[in-house]
Amino acid sequence: MKKSGILNRHLSGALAELGHGDGVLVCDVGMPIPDGPRVVDLAFRAGVPSFAEVLDGLLAELVVEGATAAYEVREANPGAARLLDERLPDLALVPHDELKSLSAGARLVVRSGEARPYANVLLRCGVFF
Repeated sequence: MKKSGILNRHLSGALAELGHGDGVLVCDVGMPIPDGPRVVDLAFRAGVPSFAEVLDGLLAELVVEGATAAYEVREANPGAARLLDERLPDLALVPHDELKSLSAGARLVVRSGEARPYANVLLRCGVFF
């Protein structure tokens, strides 16, 4: 049994299957989930777990070489925008509709319980060497 890190067996297993260049969409409860990617739904109640908790847990386990979010987050959800800027300094911003289109190519979708708008980011996996 694991004693630290991500304990959810479905999420831990899905992360172990990721490779260089694979996309991981971390999303709020309102983001449309595309057909195709594996989905690990962590949402329990509105706000639980939060986008920040899920993102921080994933960033502790993944090598991320790039990230994309919707530019609408800046105005609609300043808290999420600050979090993304702090955690992902090279964040690319696109229109929300484009982020939804890009998410169709993700290998994994991790749905948080976040109930504030535009708390979504598409991470691109890197390598540790």
